[in-house]
Amino acid sequence: MTQRIAVAGSSGLIGGALCRSLRERGDDVIRLVRRPPEHMSEIQWDPSTRQLDPALLDGVDAVVNVAGASLGAHRWSPAFKVELISSRTDGTTALATAIAATGRPIHLVNGSAVGYYGDRGEEILTEESSAGSGFLVDLVHAWEGATEPAEAAGAPVARLRTGIVLAPDGDAIKALLRLTKLGLGGPLGNGRHYWSWITLADHVRAIQHVLDQRLEGPVNLTGPEPARQRDIVAEMGRQLHRPTLLPAPRLALRLVVGEMAGDIVASQRAVPKRLQDSGFTHEQATLPDAIRWLLAAPA
Repeated sequence: MTQRIAVAGSSGLIGGALCRSLRERGDDVIRLVRRPPEHMSEIQWDPSTRQLDPALLDGVDAVVNVAGASLGAHRWSPAFKVELISSRTDGTTALATAIAATGRPIHLVNGSAVGYYGDRGEEILTEESSAGSGFLVDLVHAWEGATEPAEAAGAPVARLRTGIVLAPDGDAIKALLRLTKLGLGGPLGNGRHYWSWITLADHVRAIQHVLDQRLEGPVNLTGPEPARQRDIVAEMGRQLHRPTLLPAPRLALRLVVGEMAGDIVASQRAVPKRLQDSGFTHEQATLPDAIRWLLAAPA
């Protein structure tokens, strides 16, 4: 069934791909933009005000919010930490409050992250697992908490706990691919930590599944087989015919990226239980298939 869907964060990696895919399948997509609108399919907003006119959501069936400053855009100074949080919570608050004010059950599909679980080693993490501790955990708590006005008003709310998105234009993956192609790839830290990966193609399909099924609550947007970081880069090297032997010690990472180094080597073995239980099937379900897709995808 065709839906009218508003998308916040539509100029980003995930939001842009989602808008294209939704339109291709026939949905009516409304992009929330900060600049003056250039098309009838755009609505201007200023998320920093934490307000949105509810009338702008007339006829909208669902809102997808994947807006937020990139975690790797800068070193995590106190000021940038504030920006990381506000860039997520301000817009989410505006959307959730506007949805509540409409009095209609508009489906809010809101961004989140597997960072919710913190550094958990070998533990397999589902949506029922408890939260961890640390800055990213605090960020995700605030991000998810900002959806409360919509939930309290009875609107269905899904929180997309996203893993590492494998995309050639993704900040972290682009850098890792570049190093691997030069023969300089290798483990980060000891490389034993789990990365919960998902391809951009499956990520977009998973969001559409959440929309179509009107799923609520936390949903892990990850692939079915989390892998150790060293195995991910090794598979890149195998398919690129490059060595992946050069490690990046934790101390060196901290010197380069600062506090974020701790989260780069954090282990989150999150699995997509709710997605799979609701009938979703990944097209890139194994690591070799995912890396093959990544290397073939246009940058």
